[in-house]
Amino acid sequence: MLLRNEPNVLARIRVLTVLFIIGLVLSGATAIPLVTEIDWLAQLTGAREALGTTPGSTPAWTLWLCKVQDAIHLAADKNPFLFYGTDWLAFGHFAIALAFLGALRDPVRNKWLFTWGMTACALLIPYALVFGHIRGIPFWWRCIDCSFGIIGIIPLWLCRKWLNQIEAGTGTGTATASSRALVSDPWR
Repeated sequence: MLLRNEPNVLARIRVLTVLFIIGLVLSGATAIPLVTEIDWLAQLTGAREALGTTPGSTPAWTLWLCKVQDAIHLAADKNPFLFYGTDWLAFGHFAIALAFLGALRDPVRNKWLFTWGMTACALLIPYALVFGHIRGIPFWWRCIDCSFGIIGIIPLWLCRKWLNQIEAGTGTGTATASSRALVSDPWR
């Protein structure tokens, strides 16, 4: 039986899934034009100009941004093949986003994707902290990287919670085979 709230819950799940997919695609896309992005960010923030200020008063983020900009330009000039790694990073984001199209199409049947995504978001935190330390990334930047996992887990957790409620029939609806068929694929 399709209860009145189930389509609304599934619509909310789909909206959050679309937002998650968009986040993955945008995050992946930003891994490709690194030279252009770092130059734009340095220009936007005035990081290079800030280096010429009073010694010892330059903010840590400015020093870090200029160091990264110098390294990216050095790599682009001498070893541009290194950027092939970030191209693959982008591809990984795109592939994960494609997987979530299954959750978008049929969230009830593909509930496992939300659990898997939450696990990946949770594992991002120790991964960023450990490998960031090994690579000499400042702690404050590693915290920014960890925030992607923290922010990403929120919509996935909500989707999984709502799907559990649908399956349990706790006032938001029950996911019988007939109700899934009615609302799981609006493009059918």
